Amino acid sequence: MTDLLLTLVLLGAAAALLSAFGALRAWLGFRRARGELQGRLLEEVSALAGRAGELERSLGELEERAARLPVRLSELQESLSTLRLLSGALAASLRQLRRALSPSGLKAGASGYLSALAGRAVNRRAG
Repeated sequence: MTDLLLTLVLLGAAAALLSAFGALRAWLGFRRARGELQGRLLEEVSALAGRAGELERSLGELEERAARLPVRLSELQESLSTLRLLSGALAASLRQLRRALSPSGLKAGASGYLSALAGRAVNRRAG
């Protein structure tokens, strides 16, 4: 009887060890995939930020040209100022996105999300 119990305990321990190795392997795969995704996203955001900078420089050149054109000057300048405002907002959004995608930004975002979930759970229990 003791041998049977010892065998079952050893089999259970072996199964737990195999499960632990599987979980560790899955976690390492997740970390690698997350790192690759984060790297790609940061590259794309940097490329978009560069394009937004190019757009702002081109807008400056267009504003100079528009100042020289007598035809529909006010309409063109109004459209360019709107475009400059929108491109500035795009650049600011991209800077915020770059900060949010940084490792410290991801940690802060995840902890805020988890604390919000914990707050909801506490409110459900209290309510």
